[in-house]
Amino acid sequence: MDKFKHFRLSLAIDAVRQAAFLCEHVRETLSATDTQSKADKSPVTVADYGAQALILEKLKAGDPDTPAVAEEDADSLRSPDTAALAQRIEQEVERIVPGFSQTAILDAIDRGNYTGGPEGAFWTLDPIDGTQGFLRQDQYAIALALIENGQPVLGVLGCPALPGPSGQTGCIVAACRGAGVRIYTLEGEDYTSVKVSATASPKDARLCESVESGHSRHDWAAAVSKHLGLSLPSLRMDSQCKYAAVARGEADIYLRLPTRPGYEEKIWDHAAGALIVEEAGGTVTDIDGKKLDFGAGRTLRHNQGIIASNGRWHEQIVSAVGAEAPDQA
Repeated sequence: MDKFKHFRLSLAIDAVRQAAFLCEHVRETLSATDTQSKADKSPVTVADYGAQALILEKLKAGDPDTPAVAEEDADSLRSPDTAALAQRIEQEVERIVPGFSQTAILDAIDRGNYTGGPEGAFWTLDPIDGTQGFLRQDQYAIALALIENGQPVLGVLGCPALPGPSGQTGCIVAACRGAGVRIYTLEGEDYTSVKVSATASPKDARLCESVESGHSRHDWAAAVSKHLGLSLPSLRMDSQCKYAAVARGEADIYLRLPTRPGYEEKIWDHAAGALIVEEAGGTVTDIDGKKLDFGAGRTLRHNQGIIASNGRWHEQIVSAVGAEAPDQA
C-alpha cells in the first residue's frame, strides 16, 4: 500500500472511530426529541447529523481537495422549529471536538452535497446506516468509502454493536483495494485479517438479509433459499454489518432484493461494504450479475438490487434470484 493510501486509510479509520464514540453516547442517552422524520418518513437522529459533521470535518482537514457524497443535509436544522435539535447536535459534537460551533457543524454536514460521477475521487458517507437498528439498540454501521473513477478503493465500516474477533463489543472493518480486509478495535488498534467462508455448497450456506421488510423482499429471498436448497436459518441484521458478516465468514450470501420497481439504491449504502466483501475474497453484483457502478451519481441507477456472496457459486445465486423473481419486481 502506498503512503497516500495508508494516510487516507488511517484518516478514515480515525474519523469513523470518533463518530462511533459519539453515536454510542447518543444511543445511551437518546430521547424522543433527538429524532425527527425526513420527507420520506425515514428517521434521522442527533447521531446521524453529529457523526456526519465529525467525519466530514476530519476529511476536510486531512484531505481537503476531495469532495464528499453523504446522506444528510443541514437544511432542516436551520429552521427555528429545530433549534433544540441543532443545539443537541452541537452538545454531542463538542464532547468529541471542543469548540466546534453550531454554524461550523451545519456547514460541515453540508459538505456532503457533492453529486458524484464517473471521474475523479470523492468520499461517500452514511453516518448511520441502519438507523432503525440504532434506535432499537441493535446493529448499525458508520459507513465511509473512497470512490475513484466509479469504483470503491477504500472502505471503512464502524460497527459499534458487532462483536469483534475476541468477543469484545464493537469493531471497525476496513479494506483498501488490493490490500485485503482487516479488523480494528473501536480504539483503532489493528487486530486481524478476515476472509469469506469456504462453504463449498449452497445447501450448506447461511443467508443474511435485512430486518426491515421495507428494505428487501423477504418472500422473494425465501423462494431463492428454497431454490438453492438452503437449510440453515437466515441471519437478519440491519445496515452494512451484513457485508461484514459475509466478509468475516459468518454468512455466505447477502441478498437485497428490490421492494418496488424503479427504486435506486444509494451509493453510501453499499460502497464500503461491497469493497470489503470483494477484498475478503467474495463477489458482489446486482441481481442481474452486473458489476455495481458507483460512478452514476448519488445512486446506483444502472443497477437493480444487490447480491453478495463468498464467490464460490455466485452465478447460481444470480440464476436463482432471476428464476424466483415475482412478477411485479
